[in-house]
Amino acid sequence: MNAPDGWPPWTEQDRLAALQRTGLLDTPPEPAFDDLARLAADLLGAPMAAIHLVAADRQWGKAELGLGTRDMPRDIAFCPIAMLAPDGLVVPDATRDPRFAGNPLVTGAPGIRFYAGMPLLAEGMPIGALCVIDTKPREGGLTERQHFALQALAAQASSQIALRQALADRTSLQAACDRADAFRRQILESATDIAIIGTDPEGRITGWNSGATTILGWTEVEMLGQPMAAIFTPEDRAAGLPAATMRQAAGEGRAAGERWHLRRDGTRLRVASETTPLRDGRGALIGYLAILRDRTAQRLADKALREVELDLQRAQLSGGVGVFSIDADDSVLKVTPEFCRLYGVPVRDRLPAAEIEALVLPEHAALVSSAAKRRSGEVSPDVEYRIRRPDTGALRWLSRQAEVERDAAGRPVRLVGVVRDITEQRLARDALARSEERYRALFNAIDDGFCIIEFFDGPHGPLSDYVHVEANAGYERHTGIPNIVGMTLRTLAPDEADGWVELYGGVLRTGQPIRFEREFLAAGRHIEVSATRVEPASRKQVSVLFRDVTARKRAEAALRESEAVARENVQRVQLALAAGAILGTWFWDLPTDRFTVDAAFARTFGLDPALGHVGLSLEQVVATVHPDDKPGLAAAIGEAIARGGAYAHQYRVRRADGKYYWIEANGRVEHAPDGTPSSFPGVLIDMESRRAVEAERDRVSAELRILNETLEQRIAERTAELLRTEEQLRQAQKMEAVGQLTGGLAHDFNNLLTGIIGSLGLLSSRLAQGRFQEVERYMIAAQGAARRAAALTHRLLAFSRRQTLDPKPTDVNRLVSGMEELIRRTIGPAIELQVVGTAGLWPTLVDPNQLENALLNLSINARDAMPDGGRLTIETANTWMDARTARERDMEPGQYIAISVTDTGSGMTPDVIARAFDPFFTTKPLGQGTGLGLSMIYGFAKQSGGQVRIYSEVGEGTTMRLYLPRHAGRADALDAAPPVAAAPRAEAGQTVLVVDDEPTVRMLIMEVLTELGYAAIEAADGAAGLELMRSGARIDLLVTDVGLPGGMNGRQMADAARLLRPGLPVLFITGYAENALIANGQLGAGMHVMTKPFAMEALAARIKQLLSETAP
Repeated sequence: MNAPDGWPPWTEQDRLAALQRTGLLDTPPEPAFDDLARLAADLLGAPMAAIHLVAADRQWGKAELGLGTRDMPRDIAFCPIAMLAPDGLVVPDATRDPRFAGNPLVTGAPGIRFYAGMPLLAEGMPIGALCVIDTKPREGGLTERQHFALQALAAQASSQIALRQALADRTSLQAACDRADAFRRQILESATDIAIIGTDPEGRITGWNSGATTILGWTEVEMLGQPMAAIFTPEDRAAGLPAATMRQAAGEGRAAGERWHLRRDGTRLRVASETTPLRDGRGALIGYLAILRDRTAQRLADKALREVELDLQRAQLSGGVGVFSIDADDSVLKVTPEFCRLYGVPVRDRLPAAEIEALVLPEHAALVSSAAKRRSGEVSPDVEYRIRRPDTGALRWLSRQAEVERDAAGRPVRLVGVVRDITEQRLARDALARSEERYRALFNAIDDGFCIIEFFDGPHGPLSDYVHVEANAGYERHTGIPNIVGMTLRTLAPDEADGWVELYGGVLRTGQPIRFEREFLAAGRHIEVSATRVEPASRKQVSVLFRDVTARKRAEAALRESEAVARENVQRVQLALAAGAILGTWFWDLPTDRFTVDAAFARTFGLDPALGHVGLSLEQVVATVHPDDKPGLAAAIGEAIARGGAYAHQYRVRRADGKYYWIEANGRVEHAPDGTPSSFPGVLIDMESRRAVEAERDRVSAELRILNETLEQRIAERTAELLRTEEQLRQAQKMEAVGQLTGGLAHDFNNLLTGIIGSLGLLSSRLAQGRFQEVERYMIAAQGAARRAAALTHRLLAFSRRQTLDPKPTDVNRLVSGMEELIRRTIGPAIELQVVGTAGLWPTLVDPNQLENALLNLSINARDAMPDGGRLTIETANTWMDARTARERDMEPGQYIAISVTDTGSGMTPDVIARAFDPFFTTKPLGQGTGLGLSMIYGFAKQSGGQVRIYSEVGEGTTMRLYLPRHAGRADALDAAPPVAAAPRAEAGQTVLVVDDEPTVRMLIMEVLTELGYAAIEAADGAAGLELMRSGARIDLLVTDVGLPGGMNGRQMADAARLLRPGLPVLFITGYAENALIANGQLGAGMHVMTKPFAMEALAARIKQLLSETAP
C-alpha cells in the first residue's frame, strides 16, 4: 500500500512504522481517547463511536463506545478505507453501498447502516480513524457542522498522538506535558462547560446530557418534555429569543451566540451556545441540537493553560527543545531562544525562514518546509535532517515535528512545531543499525549452526528447562531439527533433557565454556559443539555453536580404509627397508612421460649407461622386462594410473649380465586436483632371494609328497637346513640395513664431534697463548654442537621408544604460555601466532621437557609448511573418549587433554600422512630434515599413555593433535634450574656416592658436588659402590649410572644398597632406558632418573631437590 492521491508520499511500511512509534497499539484504554470517542457519539447523536488503529492485518480499537469489541480483521473493517480519504469517509446507508453491502458487520452484528470516519494522522501518515456508527441510515450523511466537528475531533486525536510522541523525548518535557494532559483530562472528564440538549421542532426538550445537568443543575428526568425556553432568562423569553434562535438555526443552518442563562437554583451563568437543526433523510426538520459552554470555566481553563505553557517553555529550555511557528503566507519564523541556540544563530524572537533553510545540508533541503509547501499544507510532520551551525561549523542532526493548523474551511493557516538536537541518538542509532546489519548478515551467512538458549524454572526445579530464543539457518542443516525457535528442551527431547540441562547448565553456572563432539542421526552429520555463557549471567542464556566435522570424520574413515588396503604393501616396503632389500627408486612424471631414476635402478634394469638417469620414457625403461611379463606389467600400470593410489607388481628384468632377475615395483600414483594423473614415484624391491627360497621350498615340498612315508627324518633335516639358510640371509640383510643406518649416524655425529673437538682445541690453544678475548666464542660453539648431538640422541631414543621420561603433573596451558615467546621467535614475523588455552584445562602426567621439545618440533614443521607466511594456532582442550572413539584412535577410553597445532600451510596428501610417523621419512629437501621429528613425537606420546593424530588436506593446512591422559592430581610449577654458581649450597655433612664407569662423567659430577659443598665419594663399578655402602660412611644420596661393568648394573646395586640402607634416595643417570632400570614401567619409591647428556645446573638442582625431600 502506498499513499493515494491527496496525501504526501509514503509506503505501507512507513505507515506501519509510524503506527508502531506511537506506542498505542494493544495498550489499555485511556480517558483522553475514550472522552473523544464519547464526545463524537454525543455530537453526532450516534449510539456507537470508536478510535480505531489499523495494523498490518487487523483493526484495533484504542477507544470504543457501544461496539462491544476492540479487535477485528482488517479486511472487513471500515476504518482502513476511511483513513485513506483525506476528507474522511461517510456512508449514509451501508446496505446500499456496494463496498459494504455484503460485509458481515452490516449483514450481522452490530448491523451497521450509517458510518462516518475521519483519518487519524501520525507523522503525516494515516494510522487509523475516528468514527461514529449508527444502526439506522442517515440519508443526508453529515451536516457541514457535524462534518467539521468530527474532523476537529479527529484532529484533536491526531494532536494527542503527536503530543504523546513529542513528550516522550525528554523527562522534564514529559513531566510538564503530563501536568497539562492531566489538567485537560480533568476538564474533559468533568465536562462542566459542555451541555448538549436536543429538542423537537416545537422546542420541547428530548435529550439532556450529564454536562447539562452539571452546568444548569436540572436532571434529565426533570427536563424531558419541558420547553427549551425554561433555561432562558425572563427578559430573553419576553423578547421571544428562544423562538428566534430556532428560526435562525432552521433558516441559516446554525444560530450561535453568547448570553445569560438560568440555573435550577435561579442563578445565572454566561453561556456560549450554538444551535443547529436536525433533519431526517428527506430533509424534514425533526428537531434541534443545542451545545452550551460555560464561559466562566473556559476562562479558568485558559488561565491554567497559560500556566502550563509557561511550564512547557521552562521544560523546552532544560530539555533542549526549540519551538517555532510560521504563518502560511509569511516568511518569518516566530521562535524561542532554545530554537536559536539549537541552530547556532543569535537569540531573537523572529528569524527569516530563508536564514534557517540555508543552514540545512543540500542533500536534506527537500525535507524542510518551503513557502510553497506551507501555503499548500503539504508539510511532512516528522523529519530529520543535518545542518551546519554557523557559529562553530559543526554538523548536527536535528529532529523537527510540526503540524499544520487550518481554518474552518480547511485552509492552512500556520505551521507550528518543535525542534531538538538528536546527533548523539542518530549516531548511536546508525552504529547500532550497522552493527545489527553486520550481525544479522554474519548470523545468517555462516555455515556453522548457531543458537541461543535461555534457562527458566520449570516443574523439575530451578533452571531445569530452557527455550531456544534464537537460531540461524545453519542450525537446521547441522541438527536436522526445523523451526527450533520457541521450542523448549523438555518438549523437544524429554528423555535426554536432564543430561542436556546438566551439560549446558554447568556452562551457565560456572561461566566455563565446553566443547565436545556428537553425532546427529536426523541430519546424518557429526557435529563439534561449543557452548559459552552469554554475559551477564543474569540473562540465563548460553550460546551454542555447531560446526560440521562430518567431512573430517569421513576422511578419517576413508583414511582408515586406505590404510587397511595399503598396509600390506607398506609393511613389505618397511621390511625391505629394514633388510636392505631396496634395489632402486624412480619418479615418473606422467604428463610428460619422463622418468628420473637413480643409479641402482639403472643397474637393476640393465639400462644402457648412454641413456642417463633423467628424461627416460616408459618404452626405454621397460625394454629389458621379460617378454612374458610385459603384458601383465602394462595392465598393472594402466590400472594404477586410472585408479590412483598404491601400486605393487612383480616381474622379471634383464640386467647387464644378460640374466633375468625377479623384482617387485612398489609405488603410488598421485592425481592432480582436477583428477588427472600427475606423478608416479616408487621403489624396486629385490625378490630374487625370496623367489629362490620359494622355489626351493616348492621343490622340497614336492619331494616330501613323494617320500613322505620313507624319508620323514631326511625331510625334517633338509627343512631345518633351509630355515637356517633363510635366517642367515635375513640376518645378512638386517646387518646391511644397520650398517646403512650406522653410517648415516656416524656421519652426523662426526660433524658434531668435529665442531666440539675443534672448538675445544682452539680454546686450549688460545688459553695457552693468553688470548682470552676469543675464549667465549669457542665455548659457545662447542656447547652448541654438544647440544645438537644431545638432541639427535634424544630423537634416536624416541625413535627406538627407549628414551627415559621424567613425568610430572603438568599444567599444559602454563607450559605453552611459557614457550610462546620462544615459538614466536622461531617461526619468524611472517607467521601470526595464536594461542588459545581452554579455561579449566585438566593437568596431565608428562615429561614437560619432552613436551616442550615436541611442541617446538611441531611449530618448526608448521613454519616450514608456510614459507610465504600464514597463521599458526596452538589450542588446548579437554576431551572425553568413549569406547568407539578411543578404538578409532587406537587409545584407551577415558579423559584426555588435546593439544592442537594448526597451520594454514600447504597441507599433506593422504600418502604423506600415512608415512609421516615412519622413521627417517621426510618431505623436506636434502639436508633440511632427519625424518626423526614426528617419529620422536609419536614415541613420546605412546610412552606417555597418549596418541598423536594428523588432520590435513592439500591446500587447506594441517592440524597435529596430541592426546595426553588426564592426571587426577594438581600440576607442579615449572621452574628453571639455576646456574651451578647460584644453586643452593649443601647442608653440613651431606654426602653423595657417585658410581659411574666413565671417568670423565664421574669427574664432572664430583667437581659440581664439591663446588656446592657436598662430601663426594666415587666408585667405578657396582661392586665397588656396594662395598662403600657396607662401610660405616655417611651416605645421603646415591647417584649411579645404570649400565655398569662387572656383572652388576646400577639398578641391581641400588636394590642391594637399599637392603643395607632402607629409604636411601637414588638418582639414576643413563643414556637410554635400559630394561634393567624400569620394571613394568615403574621406578621404585624414592628413585629418580636423569637422561644423559644433561646440564650440570640441572643435576645440581635435582640433587638438592632429592635431599630436601628426604630431610627429616
